[in-house]
Amino acid sequence: MLTNLTLIVLIVAAALALFTIVLFVLALNHDKVVTAQGPLATLEALMQQISQKEELKADLEGELEKRREALANVGNIQAEVDALVRQKDELLSEWATLEERRSEVQAVRSEMEEAMIERQNLDAELAQRREEYLAVKERLDKAEGLVSRIEALKSEHEELAHRTEEMRNEVRRLEDAEKRVADLDAKTAGLEAESARLDGRIAAKEAELEESKARIVTEREALVAGQVELSRVQSTLAASELEAASMQGEINSLSEKRETMQARLTYLEGEIQRAEGAVSGTGGAEAVDPLKELKEAPKVITELRKLPERPSQLPEAEAILNVQRQLKASGLEYPRRIIRAFHTAMKVNESTQMAVLAGISGTGKSQLPRQYAKAMGIGFLQVPVQPRWDSPQDLMGFYNYIEGKFRPTDMARALWALDPLNNDEALEDRMMMVLLDEMNLARVEYYFSDFLSRLESRPSPSNVSDETLRKDAEIELEIPKLLNPPRIFPGYNLLFAGTMNEDESTQSLSDKVVDRANILRFSAPQKIKSGKAEGTAPEPAALSQTDWQRWLRPVSQVESDRTLQSGLETMVDIMKEFKRPFGHRLGRAIMAYAANYPELEGSNGIRDALADQVEMRLLPKLRGVEVDNTDPQFSKLRSFVEQELGDHALAEAIAHARMEAEDSTGQFVWTGVTR
Repeated sequence: MLTNLTLIVLIVAAALALFTIVLFVLALNHDKVVTAQGPLATLEALMQQISQKEELKADLEGELEKRREALANVGNIQAEVDALVRQKDELLSEWATLEERRSEVQAVRSEMEEAMIERQNLDAELAQRREEYLAVKERLDKAEGLVSRIEALKSEHEELAHRTEEMRNEVRRLEDAEKRVADLDAKTAGLEAESARLDGRIAAKEAELEESKARIVTEREALVAGQVELSRVQSTLAASELEAASMQGEINSLSEKRETMQARLTYLEGEIQRAEGAVSGTGGAEAVDPLKELKEAPKVITELRKLPERPSQLPEAEAILNVQRQLKASGLEYPRRIIRAFHTAMKVNESTQMAVLAGISGTGKSQLPRQYAKAMGIGFLQVPVQPRWDSPQDLMGFYNYIEGKFRPTDMARALWALDPLNNDEALEDRMMMVLLDEMNLARVEYYFSDFLSRLESRPSPSNVSDETLRKDAEIELEIPKLLNPPRIFPGYNLLFAGTMNEDESTQSLSDKVVDRANILRFSAPQKIKSGKAEGTAPEPAALSQTDWQRWLRPVSQVESDRTLQSGLETMVDIMKEFKRPFGHRLGRAIMAYAANYPELEGSNGIRDALADQVEMRLLPKLRGVEVDNTDPQFSKLRSFVEQELGDHALAEAIAHARMEAEDSTGQFVWTGVTR
């Protein structure tokens, strides 16, 4: 009996152990099911489930202990044993079915391990790429440093090359001087024989010596003044950062002036030495024609000479039609109103010295004068303005004291070639246009103000032959070796135009230029044109000054016109209300423009001319006007332009410019009209 009881206990114990194993397997199977049904569980979740199963196992062991205590009732235990045996069989059967699930769990674990390995590989590759990136960045930083160093070396190389060239020039000059010294030594013996002949020239040379000494004193004073001016400009530069670029240009220019003055001083000292040598019978100099380069005709004059003569007088209407044909043949398109306005602005060069074409870059400002001159048969000279220009010498040329020659510009040579009053070999009865391209890159009043004043001082065309009347208008070339330096008269066979871009690199026009110029402002186009060439250009032929003057009409022909007088009075009143009044000069210029406006088909005559003058002469003078305080004046101006002059496009442009000013700075800026 005891043996049977022991056997039963052992069986129960084995059954409980088997039951524990089955529960563990079931737990694993449950984990597999959960893993398969949802996202893969993490390792921490699996460990937590195992811990829960261990707790369940502990609970089952406690239950087994309780059942051991209940073994007193063998019958019940036998029944439980039978039940456990049946459960064991079921669990064994389920265990067999769960083998496949265990394989799936193992496969999932293998996939997780492969994923972890791949992640580690990616982390290693990322670290490698990061190291490569840092290495490349370090190389780029070094490359940028090398580029900066290369730029610095290039600048240093250019400076050294410039200095080398200067030294070479100095060496050549010294070699020439040594050669001249040798020649002078060779001539010494001959000069001793000529001493008697030189006695008569001693007095003249002594007078020339005194004059040279006086010139040296003047030049030294000018040099000191230049140094003082340089110091003033340098101090102004330090005080004004807004004008740093332009002031730097002034400093450079003054430095150049100082060098030029120093060269002039050296030259005059040489003159004194040569004069003293001549007095003492030990020196001499070779004669050099200082006007040799001035007398050389530039390309524009050469081409103008080649143009054939027109067989008959050219009507003005036909000439304007030729301009339109030339523009179309060149793929350019301008409104007829613009062409007529530019043509009229060229005709009134007696009262209004030049025409200025302003606006943004790329709107055809330079092409209109060029193609106009080509179609008309007028010589065309384009003068590119440089930012460093600050004196009339930049426009006309200068005297080189080292070489002893006058170095003229193409403009000076062209003006000389077209001046029959001072040049016997001048080209007569021809017209030429000078275009100052991008004229506001430098300050216009620095390099062009004196020239503009001389144009304004010209006598009337009928009195230009009077030397006394035209004296103030003539340009005297600075050639100190000549007792009577040549003078150039810029006659009425010259037409002047200029272009100006409006950006941060340019200067605004002074009131002096605005008062003496018709300003055509080119606004931004509403649509981009194709630029396709159409038709054929007219045959080139020279326009004579005689034909040009036939097109000119005096103010007396229109001064009694009621429309002109009424419109001019209204313009005077409006500008007074704007506190920007104008005087007699501008009033006469407006009348001259109206008198010379071409009478063509589709033109409103005096009304179009007055509208043009509002656009070209009055609106530029309103720059900076506070629009908030001048609303009635702008309304009156717009009403005058729209109702009395009939120019709706200009009236709308005025209103638009006023609204833009109100929305931005509050100050009026004229931006042009699109026709």
